[in-house]
Amino acid sequence: MFRSSGWHGLTAAHLALLAGITVHVQPPWMSRRPTSRDNNMTAMLHRYAAFSHDPAGGNPAGVWIGDILPATAVMQRIAAEVGFSETVFVAGTGNVRSARYFSPEVEVPFCGHATIAAGIVLGETCGDGRYLLETTAGEVPVMVTQRGGVREAALTSVVPRHAAAAPGLVDAALAALGWTHLELDHRIPPARAYAGAWHLVLAVRDAARLASLAYDFERLKALMLEDGLTTLQLVWRERADLFHARNPFPVGGVVEDPATGAAAAALGGYLRDAGLIAAPVRIRIRQGDWMGRPGLLVVDIPHSGGIIVSGTAVPCAASTMSPPSPTCQEPTP
Repeated sequence: MFRSSGWHGLTAAHLALLAGITVHVQPPWMSRRPTSRDNNMTAMLHRYAAFSHDPAGGNPAGVWIGDILPATAVMQRIAAEVGFSETVFVAGTGNVRSARYFSPEVEVPFCGHATIAAGIVLGETCGDGRYLLETTAGEVPVMVTQRGGVREAALTSVVPRHAAAAPGLVDAALAALGWTHLELDHRIPPARAYAGAWHLVLAVRDAARLASLAYDFERLKALMLEDGLTTLQLVWRERADLFHARNPFPVGGVVEDPATGAAAAALGGYLRDAGLIAAPVRIRIRQGDWMGRPGLLVVDIPHSGGIIVSGTAVPCAASTMSPPSPTCQEPTP
């Protein structure tokens, strides 16, 4: 499920795209002829599944590439129409570009899976190499390479930070989830963790608890908005270097995110800086399995600095020309 009420709210076209069916839909903006005053006439909207080699796996993201960022309201509208958990808007030319991220309901400061998808699209359209995305959260380098004929992207997060989660926040989150303190793995204490966006990390003792996720959407959303959280990073540690994760995202109007790069980076930073793991080290995070959209996030945790999250992405629907926005010019962040 991607939206707050399961599949409800997604158009037939969105459902078909997620099912891998090509649907030819003529948007309203194509009903008129463009004029010389229109901006971003070369902008393209791509739809890629990140952290998977399979279009039916990983986390779908919209990737808008153009010369100038549209107005905020236009970006929000496009993200809502795309219907994926996030759409990234990348503007500029060359290796340094601006980027902003939108869920179907709100703008978010950073999104990992959309960044990976954007890196793959930039590699395919502009060439592999190092790109620097100037985001609301800070500068995020993205290295795009090929290995064995497969294109991969690796982002380096902003410097992470964390703080112990207040007992009241943990109690309220557990109540919204229908969980108890006895189900938590206290070897990884609850924490607020940041690597571009704030996440509440809750680790559970066994896989069965993570496999069963049904929560009070509005109650959890209100709690997260009050505390400035973007998602919950719910994890189970199978072994020292392998985690399984689920990621509620009601703040963005999304029941669950299938693969969450920002939360993976935040988790890596928290584990390192709290002394819960010895760096440098590589961990892997399996996510999306219980949703039927399996994905793999590779997280490299250095001694210091930003956390590196890498993966691949593949098209999950045909790319289209983005609608022109006659009054869309807006300063880049």
